[in-house]
Amino acid sequence: MAALYATVRRRFSAGAGLIAGAVLALTPVAALAFRFNNPDALLALLLTLAGYAVLRAQEDARTRWLILAGACMGFAFLTKSLQAFLILPALGVTYLAFAPTGVWRRIRQLLLALLTMVICGGWWVALVELTPARHRPYIGGSQHNSFVELAFAYNGVGRLNGSEPGSVGQPGLDSWGGAAGLPRLFRPEFGGGVAWLLPAALLLLVAGVWLTIRAPRVDPARAAFALWGLGLLTTFLTFSEMKGIFHPYYDVALAPYIAAVVGMGTALLWNRLRSRERAAGIAPAVTLLATAVCSYVLLNRTPDWLPWLRYAVAVTGAVAALSLLVGARIPARATLAFGALGLVSALAGPTAYTLATAGQPHTGSLPGAGPAVTSTLGGGMAGADSSLITLLNGSDPGPRITALLEQDASDYTWVAAAIGSQNSAGYQLATGEPVMTIGGFNRTDRVPTPAQFEQYAGSGKIHYYIGGHTGAGDLPSTRIDAWVAEHYPAHTVDGVVIYDLTGAKK
Repeated sequence: MAALYATVRRRFSAGAGLIAGAVLALTPVAALAFRFNNPDALLALLLTLAGYAVLRAQEDARTRWLILAGACMGFAFLTKSLQAFLILPALGVTYLAFAPTGVWRRIRQLLLALLTMVICGGWWVALVELTPARHRPYIGGSQHNSFVELAFAYNGVGRLNGSEPGSVGQPGLDSWGGAAGLPRLFRPEFGGGVAWLLPAALLLLVAGVWLTIRAPRVDPARAAFALWGLGLLTTFLTFSEMKGIFHPYYDVALAPYIAAVVGMGTALLWNRLRSRERAAGIAPAVTLLATAVCSYVLLNRTPDWLPWLRYAVAVTGAVAALSLLVGARIPARATLAFGALGLVSALAGPTAYTLATAGQPHTGSLPGAGPAVTSTLGGGMAGADSSLITLLNGSDPGPRITALLEQDASDYTWVAAAIGSQNSAGYQLATGEPVMTIGGFNRTDRVPTPAQFEQYAGSGKIHYYIGGHTGAGDLPSTRIDAWVAEHYPAHTVDGVVIYDLTGAKK
């Protein structure tokens, strides 16, 4: 938030920076991500810093700021693979189009920034790929023990076309993201987290571009709208149209762009309102009306939660909009008051959702912002089998099975083996002892192989096998599960099916 405030304040005003910072802080998905242990919050920070650095470079064509931007982008790639590159076109186009220096120098500077990005993002990739597979851990999420495959297939192109190798989703209609299309981010699973000011940001982007279109090429305000506006559009369109796995908390990457454009656009329109021009209130009035409608729709999805708020937001938003529409005909102090009312109305919905988000704990792999809403995702968690739920939320071992795994734990390399990292993690946390994960997070990683597992079991390195969480298809994890069930008798402890791999076979 401090980085975004500094960026917007430098080009516009302290008020604009404060509005941008407030919008970011009061975006529910940001409140969720900034207190959760997923990498998305760090990604949002690095991308914001990259934007700040490019805009600083655009002011006087200093190379060092572009190098800093390249470094931020390299580390952003290590944070969340190709998602970081969604803002690359915005960064490159902004500097190439608006920097106050010759075109060939701009190109050379951008190439140097690109080299910096490759170095900062590639050193770890090179170390991993150059280390023989037998001397390093398996690259989870890949099907061939390759970080390049993980970054550019599963976490890259596969997210766009729905062909992630090893995915548990449905191509074209992912179980976690619903059908692709422009309405996606406004649907119940996503809208409450990020959509409150999305229409306002798009409208203010149009207004900002229109008001700065005649400015000099190197105008800093024009460059700022280009950078944050392009970042907003590329990220919004990609998130809307991607056919692979897409989770609601990914939307935090949009939050800084929405906040920046809202802060900058509000400052520009407010300056026009103060000029008392007759048509100056049209754009802010339309923006406030759109925001009021969007907030009402989002709040109406939780009708039993603060039921009065949706009506208050609709009424105050409409009153403020109509008042600003005739702003040139009312006293300046009244215009200020109605402008403040409009800002409060616009932020009321996301503020309430943000407070609800911050006031509740979040666990599992799919944290959500705000109060619960009815899911409309294709498939989703409705009707999901218990193993899929464990895949996402982890296991919660009972006292008897925990005590059983702890017994003679020092005699084994692994006190147990379980399919899926979320499943195995619960047992490892409960016992404090090593538990082997089969199949990685999605249960589709090809490690260990059935032959390796049989060797470990035969040599007495694994005490128990925890069953009941296998996936479908011809995978090492399913073959291991079938082999164990065929050769060892099953026992049930605390409602969990387990097999003693050191006991007598069938």
